[in-house]
Amino acid sequence: MAKDSSFDIVSEVDLFEVDNAINMTMKEIQTRFDFKGSISKITRTENTIDILTDNDTRLNNIHDILEGKLVKREIQIGFLDYKEEEVALGGNIKQQIIIKQGIDKETSKEITKFIKTTKLKANAQIQDSKIRVTSAKKDVLQSLIHELKQHDFGIVLQFDNYR
Repeated sequence: MAKDSSFDIVSEVDLFEVDNAINMTMKEIQTRFDFKGSISKITRTENTIDILTDNDTRLNNIHDILEGKLVKREIQIGFLDYKEEEVALGGNIKQQIIIKQGIDKETSKEITKFIKTTKLKANAQIQDSKIRVTSAKKDVLQSLIHELKQHDFGIVLQFDNYR
């Protein structure tokens, strides 16, 4: 009997590349004329990016710069969850951006349920923050990947360890 083929469904960000994008954003902020004399700053702790700046215009410019740097580093913008802007000391604006990592239990259940409704002969198992999908045929797995890419689950899906 042939061995089953499998792949993992994950949603993970390379935080090293996020740090690189943040550093490049800070360099650009320090050299741009429209940020001259501003206190604009962007930092990351764990899965949170913190932005501090003077006004809405500069905040929007920082968003544009950061997103451009992330895209150049092949990180999808869908990993970012923008929180509400807050007023900081001195009339400044601060904002947190949460980096979404992993697949939560609710979304995992939704994905496995979707896999069952496709009527393709594949099995899905939830394993912490990833889902392992197995099937006897590689064609079924490829069709399933195509189906999953077409559906929106509210998170960025990546397909890993295809064997």
